Amino acid sequence: MTAQHAETGTPDGLERLWTPHRMTYISGADRPAEGYEKPTGCPFCLAPDRVEDSLVVARGDAVFAVLNLYPYNPGHVLVCPYRHVADYTELDLAETAELAAFTQTAMRVIRRVSNAHGFNIGMNQGGVAGAGIAAHLHQHVVPRWGGDANFMPVIGRTKVLPQLLTDTRDLLAAAWTE
Repeated sequence: MTAQHAETGTPDGLERLWTPHRMTYISGADRPAEGYEKPTGCPFCLAPDRVEDSLVVARGDAVFAVLNLYPYNPGHVLVCPYRHVADYTELDLAETAELAAFTQTAMRVIRRVSNAHGFNIGMNQGGVAGAGIAAHLHQHVVPRWGGDANFMPVIGRTKVLPQLLTDTRDLLAAAWTE
C-alpha cells in the first residue's frame, strides 16, 4: 500500500455506503458500565419513559412495542414486557397473551403501512443464542419483502434503510391505533 492510500485503502472502483451509527452497536460503546443485567442500565427498561427521541410505537398494560435501534429491515419492531425478565418461561399469563397480541398487531400495522410480504418473528434466548441484550426478553418482528436479501448485506456487509427511524416510528405509531 502506498503512502497516499495508507489510511483509506487502495481504490477499487466500488462505491462505499458508510453506516457509522452501527459502530456504536458493534463496539458496545453505548453499553452501560454495569451491563444490561440491572434495569438501571437496560435500554428496554428505560425506553418506555423516554419522551425525546422515543422509538416506542405503542404501549400496552404489560408490554410495549419499540423500533429496533439497529434494524435488520425498515419497520423492525421489538415487543418487550415492561418487567425486566430474561426468559420466556418467566412471563405470566397476562404478559404472554399481550406479547402475542402485540406481535399480531405489529404484523397487521407493518403490512398496512409498508406492504410487507412476510415476517421473521422470534426471540433469542440467552447470549449463546444470539441475544444482544439477554437480560430483558424481547421478541423481534422483522418485515420482509421479496428480493430484500439483495447483495448489499451479503457482499457489501451493509444494510440500506430507506427511511429514518423517527419517520418509521411516526408512521407505525399513527397506524397502530387505527
